[in-house]
Amino acid sequence: MVSSCTKYELRCNECGKSYGNQPLSACADCLAPLEVQYDLESVRGRFTRETIAAGPANIWRYKELLPIPEGFLPDLPVGFTPLVRAKNLGKRIGADNLYVKNDAVCFPTLSFKDRVVAVALANAQAFGFTTVGCSSTGNLANSTAAQAARLGLKACILVPADLEAAKILNTQVYGARLVRIDGNYDHVNRLCTQIADEYNWGFVNVNLRPYYAEGSKTVGYEIAEQLGWRLPDNIVCPMAGGSLIRKIRKAFKELIALGLVEPKEVRFFGAQATGCSPISHAVKNGWDYIEPQRPNTIARSLAIGNPADGPAAAKMIQETGGWAEDVSDVELVSGIQELAETEGIFTETAGGVTTAVAARLYSQGRISRDETTVVCITGNGLKTTDALEGRFATERAVKPKLAAFDEYIRAVDGKLIGVKEDAELVLAGGPR
Repeated sequence: MVSSCTKYELRCNECGKSYGNQPLSACADCLAPLEVQYDLESVRGRFTRETIAAGPANIWRYKELLPIPEGFLPDLPVGFTPLVRAKNLGKRIGADNLYVKNDAVCFPTLSFKDRVVAVALANAQAFGFTTVGCSSTGNLANSTAAQAARLGLKACILVPADLEAAKILNTQVYGARLVRIDGNYDHVNRLCTQIADEYNWGFVNVNLRPYYAEGSKTVGYEIAEQLGWRLPDNIVCPMAGGSLIRKIRKAFKELIALGLVEPKEVRFFGAQATGCSPISHAVKNGWDYIEPQRPNTIARSLAIGNPADGPAAAKMIQETGGWAEDVSDVELVSGIQELAETEGIFTETAGGVTTAVAARLYSQGRISRDETTVVCITGNGLKTTDALEGRFATERAVKPKLAAFDEYIRAVDGKLIGVKEDAELVLAGGPR
């Protein structure tokens, strides 16, 4: 199948065998992952800064370099999320040119997974699937269920049984069939692979995975465009399956090849939770392979012990001169609070991991304070509020009287509003 604008096909990463376009994720000959490859010359002159700027304020402004089937008319306004200059966080961790790419506000389900699902389901329809599904640690489940409902597709979602309650609710509300599996993500994913072979269903991260993964490139396109069509020095990115960090680099390479940005080698830094850090572990040891781990972390959206793109992600990070780090559950919770307190961005546990890892990278001297660095925040904190349980005490109720408020605020935080040593309370309107 060929899109109406750009020629693309599935090709094996290892042996280069072509598979055209079909719901398939691995090479039949060498079992390596398949990836969408484009004829970039077919878009040269059409994929320009001007044509992109004239497009919609969502991922479809980059449709020339997305695997969109012929006749598909996208109308879901996914992506084009804010790139925030993080001056306050930067001051705290020693960074002068720090940015946050905030997919915690991505439409429709508040995570970057909305991007990948939008592209995957466009192809699911083209391949004739009427039921779609996924294996998920939460965010992908939410997005698949929501977008399937919009497109009139049936959805069956499989998740680990210990998934956060908010993410389960945010899947069920869209009417999807949610199946809790007594096991971790890797168990769920293996089962979904078997189901995809047995049933005629389109699993976005199994038989539709090559198309699904391409949606992640839009994070990279947006970063470059929002920086004024230039590339940053560094990217700090959370890693679960390992696809996002690789696809951002692929986006940068495509922009360079088409002359939209100046050539530059960006360094990539991966972030994981210590309780599930197979890619970080490989990078630190200089390995070109992944040693699977049994997940044991509250960062469930990153808890993939045997990541599909792990070896390629580890290799890519090392090639760019980057690094990978991992942080404890205690540190990631502090990262959530730090980002919220400094930039007003409430992120889920994965974002806490990324924020805490970024701070460590600066403290280690792996990133210089004057370099332009983008930290990728991939999901909203409203989905993992249980991670903060017990962090904030419920304050006693104060009577609706100024004297009562006066007494309370002096006791808890006089510095907040300017309590002077002589005990005069200065309010916003002056002395009372």
